Amino acid sequence: MAETICEIEVEIKNADGLHMRPAMQFVDVASKFDSDIKVSNEDTSVDAKSIMQMTMLAATFGTKLKVRAEGSDAQEATEAIRYLVEEKLFDEKPG
Repeated sequence: MAETICEIEVEIKNADGLHMRPAMQFVDVASKFDSDIKVSNEDTSVDAKSIMQMTMLAATFGTKLKVRAEGSDAQEATEAIRYLVEEKLFDEKPG
């Protein structure tokens, strides 16, 4: 069976950006899925399941990130990540 590939773009809307705590939440959500998940800004592409790599994105308020999931649960993974980033705002105040 072919692997599903889903790509979305999310915008960091919480005031302090993707600092350590929200980056850890991102990794926690991504790690719940079997799919391979990559996150990239214009310069860097990282593994969404690695806290060290996620912090390398240095994503501040307003940064747009591309999320690419590949695997059997890719659709569910991208939906969960979009919810965390754009609706739940990592449980922080908006910018």
